[in-house]
Amino acid sequence: MGIYDPNCGRQREALVLLYNGLRADLYPPEGQEPRMSDRGVVFLFSLFMIVASLGAVVWLLVTGQAGTVDGLFLVLTALLTAAVFALYLKFTIGRAMEAQKQAVAPPAKAAAPAKPAAATTVAQS
Repeated sequence: MGIYDPNCGRQREALVLLYNGLRADLYPPEGQEPRMSDRGVVFLFSLFMIVASLGAVVWLLVTGQAGTVDGLFLVLTALLTAAVFALYLKFTIGRAMEAQKQAVAPPAKAAAPAKPAAATTVAQS
């Protein structure tokens, strides 16, 4: 019957272990914080997508498929995908560095109130 057959033994156990392992990472037990933030997961996924896209471009170039019209558009699509995820990483890293600089920088001292300038009176005659 396949992997969903309750009598399939090891396959069912492997599926249950895989599901529970993934679920434990995404939804920790109550009272515990997740091991990795959502931003961390998206960061790693973005890295994976960049590497996979550039790997696809290299594969198309090495195998000669980039010389066809279909291959050319596939290369352009893969490069565009890599560029989009790279831009996302650039802005994410920039935002994180900016937040870290603000956390490390000491608070600015309050400026002393400015003294009013001496008023000049004009004598009227």
